[in-house]
Amino acid sequence: QVQLVESGGGLVQAGGSLRLSCAASGSISSINNMGWYRQAPGKQREFVVVIIRGGGTNYADSVKGRLTISRDTAKNTVTLQMDSLKPEDTAVYYCDANTWSRGVGAQYWGKGTLVTVSS
Repeated sequence: QVQLVESGGGLVQAGGSLRLSCAASGSISSINNMGWYRQAPGKQREFVVVIIRGGGTNYADSVKGRLTISRDTAKNTVTLQMDSLKPEDTAVYYCDANTWSRGVGAQYWGKGTLVTVSS
């Protein structure tokens, strides 16, 4: 089991910045990758970014060049630096972690943190 807790959401004007954090606890050693998804009002949850165990990253085209994911393995946290924010970035942002242990994979989610970008 892995527990994820997000923090750092809030209200920001277009062009501004926010930093989201996700703290993981529990079976940390089983985590293969962590990342962020978001869900805007009335829309489906969509992929934003992932960082894999080896440090590689993959971003959705819509956020490339504006959002940056990093991790602190000592603190078991993942951070999402969000710059040049746009109103269309408004959404609830969810941290996720994918694990693999004893031949079984699982995906865990945090409860989400709201990001609102005003125009």
